[in-house]
Amino acid sequence: MKPGLQFRLNQQLTLTPQLQQAIRLLQLSQLELEAELRQIAEGNPLLEFEEETAPGEAEEEESFTAAPVETPTIDHNADDSADWAEADAPAETPIDFSLGSGSSPGNRGDEDFEPQNAAPETLQEHLLWQLNLTPFTSRQRLIGTVIIDALNADGYLTEGLEGVLAALPADLDASSAEVEAVRRQLQRFDPTGIASLDLRDCLRVQLEQFDPATPHRELALQIVAGELELLARNDVSKLARKLRANEDDVAAAALLIRSLDPRPGAALDATPVEYVAPDVYAYKEGNRWKVSLNPDCQPRLGLNQHYCSLIAQARGEDASWMRGQLQEARWLIKSLESRAETLMKVADAIVRRQSAFLDYGPEAMHPLVLREVAEEVAMHESTISRVTTRKYIHTPRGTFELKYFFSSGVSTEDGGGASATAIQAMIKKLIDAEDPRKPLSDQALAEELNRKGIQVARRTVAKYREALRIPSSSERQRAG
Repeated sequence: MKPGLQFRLNQQLTLTPQLQQAIRLLQLSQLELEAELRQIAEGNPLLEFEEETAPGEAEEEESFTAAPVETPTIDHNADDSADWAEADAPAETPIDFSLGSGSSPGNRGDEDFEPQNAAPETLQEHLLWQLNLTPFTSRQRLIGTVIIDALNADGYLTEGLEGVLAALPADLDASSAEVEAVRRQLQRFDPTGIASLDLRDCLRVQLEQFDPATPHRELALQIVAGELELLARNDVSKLARKLRANEDDVAAAALLIRSLDPRPGAALDATPVEYVAPDVYAYKEGNRWKVSLNPDCQPRLGLNQHYCSLIAQARGEDASWMRGQLQEARWLIKSLESRAETLMKVADAIVRRQSAFLDYGPEAMHPLVLREVAEEVAMHESTISRVTTRKYIHTPRGTFELKYFFSSGVSTEDGGGASATAIQAMIKKLIDAEDPRKPLSDQALAEELNRKGIQVARRTVAKYREALRIPSSSERQRAG
């Protein structure tokens, strides 16, 4: 074969650094975006956050130029409160050390010194506090500490006595009987039933704490000791026959058992509550739904004009480096503008298509897929997916992730469609209104939806019911 040269023309899409940065910022949540911008600003002296400008320093205020992002805002009655930064207050306010009530404007009540963000008390901390107040020997206190450390989130000692013995120091030479004695004392701590080995043990301890004269207490202890399986099936007749008791008495004892706490440690769950700051607001103006970006969630990033003015005076490598930093800063600000504009367009398209949901609730949710919004705003589906992930919208019906408004649909008799969210809302409404003694089966729910014009199979109803974490009809009947 002879060597030869060939020419070929082809097209290839190449992502510029600016486009890559814009895509990255688009998929970040609000917290991730804030952290990302802080990190970038630390390495670029030409970038500056608005809140970093100290109030009263006119020169620095003039040197700051915020990103000119034109976005709608919400009136939060800002005129009702004065700006403290503009008030003619003295530079230093004397501190009043008097113990009296006083009339100083800076004097606050003792409640203001209450720690507002104190970490909640954990289960282990609550139990150790009680352990230190109990007249235990140092040996018993050590065993009690090891037991408390071994408890799970529900308050159970799942590792058993063997796990506690293995965790104790070898030179302590503790016996199983000694550990069991300490464990039984811990079970009487608050909350009662803590450090139990299983559910039966937990319920027994709680029943034993009742006054012996409590009606049906002894019968409830018998049920817990050997008939929990029948109680779970709510088979009162069989329970009455096995215990040779009246059905009414058995039903009353079962009610007493159900009043107990099967997870005593869960009441002291120290998992912090996570709050979501919405990126977008939906509000109704006249007969039309509109959206606006949350101004508190939009980063106020701008150029520091003082450093920008130094570029003209710089020479050599310094000038080249500063010009590069200025270019990157401008790209970043433009990417933030693009992110805000894209989020606004997508949120507006979603709200317009799901206005029935905002007016009437989940049952009025329309089927919606990414492609429909992408075509409306002239963007790719992947862009819509990025902008709706971990972005939240506040509506009069609550705060939702933008992805919540997307769902597949099933056909209806009139040729339209009903979204999965709407069908789930209908199923929940039907179950809430059912007779507890005769709960609706999945087939009955499917037939009821078919009568409403929604063509849905029993398997689909079962899938949606499980997604709502609603038990089956047989389980609902036993629970009732």
